[in-house]
Amino acid sequence: MVGPDRESPRLPVAVITGRPNVGKSTLFNRLIGRRVAVVEDTPGITRDRLYGEADWNGRRFTVVDTGGITTYSDELSEQIRLQANVALAEADVVLFMVDAKDGINPADEELANLLRPIKVPILLVVNKADNRNLEDMSAEFFALGYGKPYPISSIHSHGVGELLDELVFQLPSFQEEPETREPIRLAVIGRPNVGKSSLVNAVLGEDRTIVSAIPGTTRDAIDTPFTWKGEELSLIDTAGLRRPGRVQGSFEFYMALRAKRAAERSEVCAVVCDASEGFTDGDNRAAGIAHEAKRAVVWVANKWDLVEPPDGRPNARTKLKKEFADVIHQDAPHLAYTPICFTSAKLGIGIDAFMDTCIEAYENYNTRITTGVLNRILHDATYEKPYTHKGKALKTYYATMAKTQPPTVVIFVNDPKIVHFSYQRYLQNRIRQEYPLEGSPLILEFRSAHRRE
Repeated sequence: MVGPDRESPRLPVAVITGRPNVGKSTLFNRLIGRRVAVVEDTPGITRDRLYGEADWNGRRFTVVDTGGITTYSDELSEQIRLQANVALAEADVVLFMVDAKDGINPADEELANLLRPIKVPILLVVNKADNRNLEDMSAEFFALGYGKPYPISSIHSHGVGELLDELVFQLPSFQEEPETREPIRLAVIGRPNVGKSSLVNAVLGEDRTIVSAIPGTTRDAIDTPFTWKGEELSLIDTAGLRRPGRVQGSFEFYMALRAKRAAERSEVCAVVCDASEGFTDGDNRAAGIAHEAKRAVVWVANKWDLVEPPDGRPNARTKLKKEFADVIHQDAPHLAYTPICFTSAKLGIGIDAFMDTCIEAYENYNTRITTGVLNRILHDATYEKPYTHKGKALKTYYATMAKTQPPTVVIFVNDPKIVHFSYQRYLQNRIRQEYPLEGSPLILEFRSAHRRE
């Protein structure tokens, strides 16, 4: 059988689909054990997809309640394709629901045909079989070609247990393991002689790297494992990144190349600049390496004691700090999400705040936003500010977080090609209003809702 031979890296997903008013939301509420979906005897009540967690005999799984397929002729095909796309995208098992009282409907037949390419088990659920006569009549649904129908009554729970037995058997296996993670890889990058090695030594509390006032003292990327407040990290000190025109000979070329590779194999990049020299193009270029690698970024304004004498309040947000931060965000607007730490590696000032900020950036870099929340944010954003390109309106149907490191959101739309970067930035900002994800990039990918990509 299909179930025992499959494995899933995440909690398995069961998607309930079908035309309007067949009882999908009632079954959804029954499976998750609480009333979340609005239930009313009116077609089309559920417009957004709802997510919940269910448990049957110790097997946990995610249940998705999909919006019903409308019966208007101009929307029918589009809505059916959308339902099939949702099932294709994330279902491990599909619960294809029909209505015992109505019998086979043309919309049921069309959806049945479009679900056939799906390579996961599909269970035919005949709902509203509230009496023995309707249970017997459910045999007519064999004609849809999905094998044994499962007659149930979502309201009265008749037959739901047998359906769940088969559902959890067909679900792929999922073994929950204790969370263990690799050490956080933190790369310290920047121009020569901004104090990178001094910052590393200040964090480690000992002289692990050579510190010199001569630019270019650090010639290789140096990995140093250590623990910070119970968190395992690997600190990577890198060679200074010079202006491209000043990289001379193979020696300096490979120093720069190794620094770039160190940034690419890290999760968080601390971009160190010399606060006494102000924010420079070289600082921006160093941050650009981390940005292009899609890594979390933390700015470090080192040697702050040369700008503002210490007053015993390392975390105080003074006027000078605000002005320095404004310059960075003005000159590097694409990195507006990055936090700024003010340190003096020489005096050991601001080190705690810097490390705490790096760990927070790492956590944000691994943030996963639930699909239900993403779709609610997307719905509100597109409703308040619709987008049109050359007379063609952008239709956004569904969003899901495809991965983390960095958080990457896939949005299914009618035409990905018409999305302008300014509207993409608008949607990113709307997500960050609820999930600031400070320090972490946020990637949006637009895909067509009408074909499998």
